[in-house]
Amino acid sequence: MQQISTIGIGAVAERAGVSVGTVSNYFNKPELLAEATAERVRTAIDDLGYVRNTSARALRVGKSDMVGLLVLDIGNPFFTEFVDGAESVATEIGYATVLGNSREQADNEARYLDLFQEQRVSGVILAPIGDIHPRLDQLREGGIPSVLIDDGADLESFCSVAVDDRIGGELAVNHLIERGCRRLLIVTGPRRIHQAHARIDGAVSRGRAAGILLDLVHAEAFTAAAARACVSELLASGEAPFDGIFAANDVMAMGALQAVHEAGLVAPRDVAIIGYDDIAYAAALSPALTSVRQPTREMGMEAMRLLIEEMQGQPDHAHHRTLFKPTLVQRETT
Repeated sequence: MQQISTIGIGAVAERAGVSVGTVSNYFNKPELLAEATAERVRTAIDDLGYVRNTSARALRVGKSDMVGLLVLDIGNPFFTEFVDGAESVATEIGYATVLGNSREQADNEARYLDLFQEQRVSGVILAPIGDIHPRLDQLREGGIPSVLIDDGADLESFCSVAVDDRIGGELAVNHLIERGCRRLLIVTGPRRIHQAHARIDGAVSRGRAAGILLDLVHAEAFTAAAARACVSELLASGEAPFDGIFAANDVMAMGALQAVHEAGLVAPRDVAIIGYDDIAYAAALSPALTSVRQPTREMGMEAMRLLIEEMQGQPDHAHHRTLFKPTLVQRETT
């Protein structure tokens, strides 16, 4: 049998006894073919083991039927759920998704954006690191629009989806205050990742307005291990210098919970803990984690809808920000 890489559309046409144009219509305009003709083409494809060269097609038409998704950390269930929502919408209209994981590193982000451009994706959805608007402007000039997972987006230039994170931060700290906490630790990640800035600003603002003591620490990454290390160091004296912890996401809250237990303390008796995102694992922990919920899958679906509108050049499309409202989910850690 021939190698798959050597089989072209001409060979399929010859085996099926049709023209090359008919085989092309089979892939691109199947409604033009009679069922009997389509069946002959399908049989020829199966017999020959033909694999369509979508890269070559992308070169001809200037874009592919792929959409790039670039997230900060695919290990964080927030992004897993977001991607699931986005992919469900893309699949309905025949787009495939290509996933990139920047790992919160700007150089990784740049490499994936270069790759997406080389593959001529039709559009990109991404959680940006810092200000990459100039790079996204370059993509747009090449016919590749972008939608941001970011509440600080330039609304005149890009569509974005986000949760009102400032309100989310206020909800978290207000809940800890209502539970009697008066010395709070706020655990967040690197300053270069600005997606969490609004939720931290809201938390700090609410705490200061209430006149309680606040301590803010930046872990090396938005991960459980990094948060665990930070909180463990603060607890090394054996006595908690705080009675409440707000973590910038649920994964970090899990790390904080580990550190509290390893120090011989009990949540919420000694330290109340609240996270952010309300990922699927939050309710499964023991004790179950209180969290600020984002409608994550719905955000992914909305991001893809906005991108498709722009990719298809719908005349009534306008760049805008879709802002979802967060809600508090109280569980055992508070």
